[in-house]
Amino acid sequence: MFALHQLLLWLAVGLEVTNVFGSPAQLPLQMQQLSTKPRRLHGRFLHITDMHPDPYYAAHRSQSTACHRKKPKKKKDGSGYYGTPYSECDSPFRLTNFTLDYLETNWANEIDFVIWTGDNARHDNDRKLPRTPAEIYDLNRSVAGKMKKIFTKRGIPVIPSLGNNDVWPHNILEPGPNSITNEFSSIWSTFIPFPYLQVFQRGAYYSVEVVPDELAVISLNSMYFYDSNKAVSGCPYVDREDPGNLQFDWLEVQLKMYRQRNMQVWLTGHVPPSPGNYFPECYVRYVELSLRFQDTILGHLYGHMNVDHFFFIEASDLQIVTGDEEKPASHTGLFETLLQDFEALPGSKKADLDEYGVINVAPAVVPNPYLPSFRIFSYNVSATDGRVTADAKKKKDKKKKPKRKHGHRRGKRGDKSTHCKLDEYRNSWLCHLSNEAWNSDANAPSRANQRWTPLGFAQYNVPNLDDADKTHPPRFELEYLTYALNRLHPPTTSAESKTDFVYPIPLKQLPEGLRDGSVNKSKLAPYGLDDLTIGSWVKLGRRLGDEKHAKLRKRFRRFMFAGGKEE
Repeated sequence: MFALHQLLLWLAVGLEVTNVFGSPAQLPLQMQQLSTKPRRLHGRFLHITDMHPDPYYAAHRSQSTACHRKKPKKKKDGSGYYGTPYSECDSPFRLTNFTLDYLETNWANEIDFVIWTGDNARHDNDRKLPRTPAEIYDLNRSVAGKMKKIFTKRGIPVIPSLGNNDVWPHNILEPGPNSITNEFSSIWSTFIPFPYLQVFQRGAYYSVEVVPDELAVISLNSMYFYDSNKAVSGCPYVDREDPGNLQFDWLEVQLKMYRQRNMQVWLTGHVPPSPGNYFPECYVRYVELSLRFQDTILGHLYGHMNVDHFFFIEASDLQIVTGDEEKPASHTGLFETLLQDFEALPGSKKADLDEYGVINVAPAVVPNPYLPSFRIFSYNVSATDGRVTADAKKKKDKKKKPKRKHGHRRGKRGDKSTHCKLDEYRNSWLCHLSNEAWNSDANAPSRANQRWTPLGFAQYNVPNLDDADKTHPPRFELEYLTYALNRLHPPTTSAESKTDFVYPIPLKQLPEGLRDGSVNKSKLAPYGLDDLTIGSWVKLGRRLGDEKHAKLRKRFRRFMFAGGKEE
């Protein structure tokens, strides 16, 4: 348990700690014990990530001590009452409680499920107050208790993922079963369907059917792919028992099963899949499975980076690249790197959308280093069942041979028939990819607007966090929308379509100027996307890659860093 000085500190904080740590008893409640009556779908879900509550945070303390101690020499270097934006300090309980209470009041009755992508303990950034496993588990247990109270008791599925700061030491997770996977199987017992508990104890991944027999969310344990985790080998082809390989084997089975059942799937986790985050062999396996099951996967939702952005996984990532690759300069930041990738996208006539997947990375609740944020996604819940039948899928299946030269793996392409005989490549996944057909379909929900297609998201943040105090509480405001403005309201041409219209964002959650549909242009809706299909994201990427769209680039950068500077 916790040391005495920690307990005394929490008691000094007062009622606020009680609100967070006074979670209900851990009941052996399973998803199947909830009401089996069909729920009315709202066509919306919440994505929330990286809360990082800190039991030691105190207002008016020095940022140099992680907002834990000492009065600052200058007022600007002090910690805020509700949190300290653009700093390296974590979240006070005031902020995490305020955020979850706000979601309960304003959104809990408007959404269908919650994707919650990890990091519910503070960073290990104070040498005088090192983290302990007990503290990490208690913080996670308390946040889980609040999520159960707000969402699960309403019958709303919650799908959490393990973050790199939810383990001790941070970034390190050994192959399971182990004490960490066992502890979280208890902490999240309400959220993990009973049939997956044994799988979870082995590897901390599982699946939830958020709409039974129609829509599922797969929560992946990115710790076994993350190249900062030195306790695993990184999915080597020669070690099929590596926990990353075992997870991908399991994922392949899940995707095949859901595809056979004509279901759609969201993939979620904490650390997003990129060449800079994943072990190379893990990254290859993630890309291959994602593209092979593109007609089944609606999208990829992650956190960890604390920066709002999106990027592509591409078929070109599965090529062998020889010679000197084009690598960004060491001083190149994320914004410039993304623009370089967007600039390399082919024109509309040359692009083969079968060869792309879109990774969405959400900003964090913790104001480290930007503003507290969350996202509300909407998706198509039209009564018309647009799912492709199994027979139609067989006709659409195509075995794709990646050809693209653009993307993350730049340089001279190697001939696999030659290079796979070399020691350097012989035992790599690039030389042992599946020969199964790529299941891509221009009429799948990830490619064309139909039932389950993601339509857009609204992002909210707290612009007045700096000024918030006892008498002036913080406020969540709409930061931006991905939608075209005409998608926020029913069409004016048909009375029948108005009756069936599902508002992607409830009118009460829109600023006054957007509620009546009279506005046809707004800085809050710079992207103007009709939906979040792969084609829509590629078009947006192309626009951002074009230097002529300087204003759009500027807004994209401002959204990435919530008005702050790139860290």
